[in-house]
Amino acid sequence: MKKILAWNVNGIRAIEKKGFIPWLFDSGADVLCIQETKAKPEQLSDDLLKPHLNGEGYFSYFSSALRPGYSGTAIYSKKEPDAVFTMGVSEFDEEGRTLAVQFGSTVVISAYFPNSQEAGARLDYKLAYCDAMLAFCDDLVKKGNNIILCGDYNIAHKEIDLANPKANEKNPGYLPEERAWMDLFTSSGYCDLFRKFNTEPHNYTWWSYRFKAREKNIGWRIDYQCVNETFVPAVSSSTILADQMGSDHCPIAIEVDF
Repeated sequence: MKKILAWNVNGIRAIEKKGFIPWLFDSGADVLCIQETKAKPEQLSDDLLKPHLNGEGYFSYFSSALRPGYSGTAIYSKKEPDAVFTMGVSEFDEEGRTLAVQFGSTVVISAYFPNSQEAGARLDYKLAYCDAMLAFCDDLVKKGNNIILCGDYNIAHKEIDLANPKANEKNPGYLPEERAWMDLFTSSGYCDLFRKFNTEPHNYTWWSYRFKAREKNIGWRIDYQCVNETFVPAVSSSTILADQMGSDHCPIAIEVDF
């Protein structure tokens, strides 16, 4: 059984100062998918590039944005993968939005979906990325792979997935077009694992830094781990690690056999 975690850290250099490396080893993660690194590898410490503690270590891989201090994804893995690759679409790879590692016929993807921004300023870009991601996953599955799509989707799918749905109907992350894409994705042979195991409300992965939102649990569930439906039986748990501080997001985790 392997433990796959995902976390939007809102700056990997910032989270390093908050005990990230000890947390990584304590977490028991076999694979950790990071979003919003906000850094290029050459800006990172040796500890972040090659984490080691008590004789254990992680391989690390990065996909960084051309724009400094922006976006970016990373993957830490206890085992060296057979392959490491990106989506292969330049307009998205230039923002470091996607990174994948392959172990045999299992592909783990770290994805940082774009924010559609105020007044939907980047909604077209966001939806283009969403469509490209679905095509990317479909292609991998058609080639005989199982996929685990981990990351910050920047979409609250249903009313249960945010504290104040009515007040946010015209806000980025809960726009009808974004939610419609989640409908499409989850009806195209992919499963939102957390909702497979937990149908309760008040489970969130992101909280605004304002208004004591986290303390009051006024949040959004916008971070997901999804797999192709045929791979669901291999998954034994899906959890939100809401008590883990350090970012405006918290980590999420699944246990899966592959």
